[in-house]
Parts: sequence; structure tokens; C-alpha cells
Amino acid sequence: MCFSRNFSEVETGKKTLILHGTKTSATLNAVMMELYHLKKGGAVKYSRKNENIRPFEAGGETSLEFFSQKTDCSIFVYGSHSKKRPDNLVLGRMYDHHIYDFIEVEVENFKSLQSFAYEKKIAPHEGSKPFICFMGEGFENVQELKHLKEVLLDLFRGEVAENLNLAGIDRAYVCTAVSQNKVFLTHCAMRLKKSGTIVPRMELVEVGPSMDLVIRRHRLPNESLMKEAMKTAKDKPKKKEKNVSQDAVQGKIGKIYIPDQKLGEMVLPNKAKGVKRERREAKQKQREEGGHASKKRKDSE
Repeated sequence: MCFSRNFSEVETGKKTLILHGTKTSATLNAVMMELYHLKKGGAVKYSRKNENIRPFEAGGETSLEFFSQKTDCSIFVYGSHSKKRPDNLVLGRMYDHHIYDFIEVEVENFKSLQSFAYEKKIAPHEGSKPFICFMGEGFENVQELKHLKEVLLDLFRGEVAENLNLAGIDRAYVCTAVSQNKVFLTHCAMRLKKSGTIVPRMELVEVGPSMDLVIRRHRLPNESLMKEAMKTAKDKPKKKEKNVSQDAVQGKIGKIYIPDQKLGEMVLPNKAKGVKRERREAKQKQREEGGHASKKRKDSE
């Protein structure tokens, strides 16, 4: 999907904007800080409190769109805390620096990186490409979970790559649908072990952070905006190719037009030698014909 247009229909890497609301809790501050570290190099974090950001209210999106344009970020994470909605996290996406969609979740059972004990040598490297695993039928059947899956994919996947070195993949995000509105998210390191084949066996070691995300509210994009955002370079009309046709059996068939070569007017190399040889052959032929004629006269006498 092309959420940051940048005068092109080719998708670029998505940067993440992390913002604080008027009030945040210690849990939310830790969550947003660790998300920033996980996205280091592809995230911008502001620690100042923002009073004017209210994603679900009319007019409350202006500040978000301003910060998106200022930082050139197409994904945002907004944290706020209140009595009605404690530990509230809003994850959303932008298109052309305008709100595309977002989903609101509550953070429960948060465990930070420091809560996990493991061998430090297997810790994931900064900037490495992750695996993202979604477990549970709800991600295919429940609308809210499908929406959360799309947002989490854009949040964690980073730069799009066509080829990957297996040895450089050292992390995985595992998302498990606990219920129709609750997802368990954890971050794991990948340990490569011998398997007896070329492809090694992978073992997951939980390195954190981990948390439960309870879905509260969400807003999907309207159809016209979705259609525009989904455009890719392949959707452009192809330039018509002249003298090319498709055949069900032979496939693509093309015609090539070659101009008249005018071989009769071309100067051939060693033309003089060729003429002399032709003359010698003609004279020899005449002599042979003359000799045969004289023999016939003698025979007739």
C-alpha cells in the first residue's frame, strides 16, 4: 500500500511517529520507549505532552497530520491515560499526510526488555529484518483483528526487501489471538541450530517486550480513500506496443520490418577478381565447345 505518496506511486519505507497525550502512565511511557528502540532508525519520538490530539473526535486530527508532514512519518503511535480509558494506545496510518485509519487498544500485562533473562549473544541486532507470525483464526474472520493485523504488519515490518540472508534474520514478532478482541504480542530472538540439512532449525527465545492488546475502538478508511491508497505502479495503463500480439500457444509474437537492402546497388569486395574469373571460365567453355564441334565435323567426313 502506498501511504506516503511523495509524488510517486512506489511505496517507500514507513517511518513511525510516537506521541504522548495530555496524561500518560508509567506503563505507557515504557511501552512507547521500547517501541522506539525496536524501531530505532525508523522512528521519531516526541516526549512533549499534546493536548490537541484526539483521533476519534472531529478536529482532533489536525495536529497529527501536522506532525506527520513535519517528520515525513506515515505511521503513528499515540499514548494517553485516563480513568475511562487507562493505558490507551492508538495505532494508525497516514496517506499523503492525512489520517487513513487507526485502531485503539488497551495495554495489559506489559513486560519490559529487562524482565527477560537470556544469553546476550543471541539478542537481536539493531535494524535486522523480523519475521511476523500471526496465530489464530480470528485474524482471518474477525474484522477488528484483521484490522489490527494490517496495522501491526506496517508498524513492524520496516523496509520492503525482495531477498533476505537467512543468517541475518534474528528476531520474530509473534501475535496470538487470545479472543475476538484480545491479542498477545511478544518479541523473540531466533536461535539457529543444526537440523541435519542445509536449512537450520530455528528456536524462539522470548527477549521482550511482551504485552496483551485489548481492542477498544477502530476506524476503517472509506472506500474511495482505500482505492486511491492501494494504487501501485502496476495499475498504470501499459503503453501500447506496435506490431506485437499474443498467441495462446506461441505466447508473445512480434513482427520486425526490415527496409529494402538494395543488394544490386551494393559494392561487392574484390569485384574485379570475380569478373576475371568469370571471363576465364567463359573462354574455357568456348574452347571446349569449339573442340567438340571440330571433332564432329571430322567424324561426319
